[in-house]
Amino acid sequence: METNKKMKMMSLDQLKDKHLGEVGTTERDKYEFDLKIEILGDMIKSVRKERHLTQEQLGELIGVQKSQISKLERNTRNVTIETILKVFKALKANVKFSIEMNEGEFKVA
Repeated sequence: METNKKMKMMSLDQLKDKHLGEVGTTERDKYEFDLKIEILGDMIKSVRKERHLTQEQLGELIGVQKSQISKLERNTRNVTIETILKVFKALKANVKFSIEMNEGEFKVA
């Protein structure tokens, strides 16, 4: 016997709204922030490889050990903006930061 169930199609944003909360809620903001942080490390690694640099070579350009570059590519959470800017400057990559003020809150996008 065949059941006649129709699956409702949902966009990624609709799924995030349903499971994480709508944009502006604490859980959704945390998710979006964590995703941006993870992407930043991936971007550093990708640009470094495009420039044909090893982690050691990039570390030498900004004055840190290879292990610091490795940590940076895996987790950019505990890194200062100054370090991130040094990395992108050494990689000759443009960086744009978006800063948004919401009712007394400070957000960096």
